[in-house]
Amino acid sequence: MDTATRLPRPYQSYVYAYPHKTAYRPLTPRPALADLWAGEAKQALSLYLHIPFCEVRCGFCNLFTRVGAPDDLTGRYLDALTRQAEAVRAALGHEEPIRFANAAFGGGTPTYLEAGELARLCDIAERVMGADLRAIPLSVEASPTTATADRLAVLAERGTTRLSLGVQSFVEEEARAAVRPQRRADVEAALGRIRDTDIPVLNIDLIYGIDGQTASSWRLSLDAALSWAPEEIYLYPLYVRPLTGLGRHADPIVADRDWDEQRLHRYAEGRDHLLANGYHQVSMRMFRRTDAPPQGPDDYACQTDGMIGLGCGARSYTSGLHYSFDYAVAPREVRAIIDTYTATTDFTRAIYGRMIDADEAERRYLLQSLLQADGLPVADYRQRFGRDPRQDFPAELGVLADRGWLADTDSAWLRLTPEGLAYSDAIGPEFFSPAVRAAMATYEHR
Repeated sequence: MDTATRLPRPYQSYVYAYPHKTAYRPLTPRPALADLWAGEAKQALSLYLHIPFCEVRCGFCNLFTRVGAPDDLTGRYLDALTRQAEAVRAALGHEEPIRFANAAFGGGTPTYLEAGELARLCDIAERVMGADLRAIPLSVEASPTTATADRLAVLAERGTTRLSLGVQSFVEEEARAAVRPQRRADVEAALGRIRDTDIPVLNIDLIYGIDGQTASSWRLSLDAALSWAPEEIYLYPLYVRPLTGLGRHADPIVADRDWDEQRLHRYAEGRDHLLANGYHQVSMRMFRRTDAPPQGPDDYACQTDGMIGLGCGARSYTSGLHYSFDYAVAPREVRAIIDTYTATTDFTRAIYGRMIDADEAERRYLLQSLLQADGLPVADYRQRFGRDPRQDFPAELGVLADRGWLADTDSAWLRLTPEGLAYSDAIGPEFFSPAVRAAMATYEHR
């Protein structure tokens, strides 16, 4: 039996969070935030503020976002974000000190906000939530068009340590094919403005598998990114998802194993080129320059307990419940959810979510480490759960070993081989629980 027949398809699900939001359901009854956070550790919280606006929706994007913000919608959204932050901060209580270990602004495109609005966003994080943005890692996502000098000046002055720019491709024809029209000159100008700030870490996102992309055009984008010596580079495989611009016009290539092979080739070319040019691999997607300054927890991890998400597209994580607001991709439904959020006055209860029992906690913890290049220290898992992960997941880990995806290390570590890392998006779903699989399968995409 040949390899293509034996192995699963490599691009199934990007496990950036587990369980995925499509496994969340309405909570009945709706638990009070004060009860959810009572007894939770609050000395190293993560803070995430979500801005669901973009100037254009890319063809591959299935994130919770809308194009444009008419009628002072951004102002009303920030008003609601303030009300939510006040409710969450009250729910955390004042009996013990609260400390945030890291913060991030994501979206959407946070820099869709104007400079004054970005300052207000920082004020919500600092003055309402109590995060000292100048003393902790702060990561902000941006697009070339919105990375203007006045916005960047605000972010730099307020303590941003990492700016992530969604470039995707330096080849204009590829950008158009991905329904992300942009001029390379505008991208280069934005990178120049970022490098003129005091923000110490620049990340550049690139996508492989775009229609018409070749080995030479992929190398062109890689070299264009490397010319800016970014501290981090993320290499994302192109996905075509339901309700996205590309998904509505998908051709047979989406179901073609030849496309899988093309993406695997582009991934290997990109990985090897970055490794040969002074970067080390952190995960399938993430590469960090070897001399880059240290940051907080890597974005690729599924996030730890103690995550506070503000905004209608954000998740929050306690040890027993992951919760958020409603989720959608289709423009009409997204607009409706944002309108509901901006009109909300009572943010004291969780609305949508999923309970995290002991089994789900074990799966989540394993995924947090196994999908990173360093792997999982078995002692850390044993200390938390009292057992060896091989006892909890003998079948799943056995399959990985049989496929040659587990490195031949001593019993102290579980680590993927280079081929295993390349198949991270097939490995992640192997560890989803039956209950989460069933919930995701019955989710109505909208």
